[in-house]
Amino acid sequence: MIHTLAIALHVLSATLWVGGMFFAYQILRPVAASELEAPQRLRLWAAVFSRFFPWVWLFVLLLPASGYWLVFQLYGGMGGVGLSVHLMQGLGWVMILIYMHLFFAPFRRLKEAVITEQWQDAARQLNQIRQIVAVNLSLGLIVIAVATGGRLYPG
Repeated sequence: MIHTLAIALHVLSATLWVGGMFFAYQILRPVAASELEAPQRLRLWAAVFSRFFPWVWLFVLLLPASGYWLVFQLYGGMGGVGLSVHLMQGLGWVMILIYMHLFFAPFRRLKEAVITEQWQDAARQLNQIRQIVAVNLSLGLIVIAVATGGRLYPG
């Protein structure tokens, strides 16, 4: 039962994080750019990220916790898993570090620029966030491909 819960939390966390990035990057971004003037668009993004990022923090906690629990409880440790799990773990930590940078640097600056109505600075921060999300989305899709296409255990 606990294995099932850990797998479900792991898969749901990854799906919601990567799915949220996909939605933001591929769907919301082009619509917001074509339909909204800069001040409204920048306010929208600050509000969207303010609602999405607390969820990402939850995912950032649940993914390693559930992943390592599974590795050590179900597979007996890192020696009991295959290359795909090692790749998933390594890329996952890279994604977490990238997210932390995004949250503590350009997102913080975006919020400040929107509050003070410094629209050019806000636009620069949003552009940096866009580039970072593109990298993390790409990594997330690679992790999903590795996780679903790779062998979880050696042998």
